[in-house]
Amino acid sequence: MRVVAGSAKGRELAMVPGRTTRPIMDRVKASLFDILRPRIEGVDVLDVFAGSGGVGIEALSQGAAHCTFLDLEPKAVAVIRKNLAATGLAGRASVHQFDALRFLRTTPQSFDLIYVAPPQYRDMWVETMAILAGRPGLLRRRDDAPEDEFAGGLVVVQIHPKEYRELGPGPLRETRQKRYGNTLLIFYEPAPDWPGGEAARPDEGEAGPR
Repeated sequence: MRVVAGSAKGRELAMVPGRTTRPIMDRVKASLFDILRPRIEGVDVLDVFAGSGGVGIEALSQGAAHCTFLDLEPKAVAVIRKNLAATGLAGRASVHQFDALRFLRTTPQSFDLIYVAPPQYRDMWVETMAILAGRPGLLRRRDDAPEDEFAGGLVVVQIHPKEYRELGPGPLRETRQKRYGNTLLIFYEPAPDWPGGEAARPDEGEAGPR
């Protein structure tokens, strides 16, 4: 696994030993960032269930302002820190060994882009989306953004296609799917009547891990 583009292009990334994480293949990551690239410059990213940190590190390499990495597994946290050091991107990242769902329920922070890749076949992605729907302030969205500029407010879920189910109506709506073999990426954006707004940026305070 390696960084596919940006300032750290070509850098090899360490993998978390064992089968407790859900790594993303380089070809899938490349396709994902072909979609995200117009939206990635200067944004704040939350990499939930981060594993080796490959998605968040790719976002930083391609211009994201900051990424918060969450994983409860000590081995994963150690690998994320190792990969950030190897790519020279640690200065724009925060890494927390913390329960992701608890973080989402309690943090006052908001993010432009949230990436969700939980362990397979536990329906944790559905629980995560329920929390996000109940706390729309977690997604930062600027109504005054120019038409050619990303306004924020994007959630990307990475699951096995067999785990997919349609979610009910709510403040987040599914806008597209991309399937790559055994990996399904689902994109969610705020509905037109989205009730969220600006919230704290990462350096303005946080209840939870530091």
